[in-house]
Amino acid sequence: MSSSLGNGAIADSQWPLWEVFTQGAHGEPFEHAGSIHAADAEHALQNARDVYTRRGEAVNLWVVPTTAIVASAPSDAGPFFDPGNDKAYRHPQFYIAPRGVRIF
Repeated sequence: MSSSLGNGAIADSQWPLWEVFTQGAHGEPFEHAGSIHAADAEHALQNARDVYTRRGEAVNLWVVPTTAIVASAPSDAGPFFDPGNDKAYRHPQFYIAPRGVRIF
């Protein structure tokens, strides 16, 4: 729905973009289902319902403005995702598995 201006630039006339997350059944995690355009949160929820739940594949929805999502950059891979090797308490040898629990 973008319109072209005379100088070759494109005017943005689309509604804001919203990310949609669905929950397949109660207790399951939410998963990203896709994106929709909507004027506000209420319309985003209604549009998400119409697009992503019409076959009964979800019991709950989240809609989030795309501009509200903060993500890491690939250049952060080293320091940001540094494994916690210096944090020994995160290693499994400090935990005793209860009887009946399979250890992989």
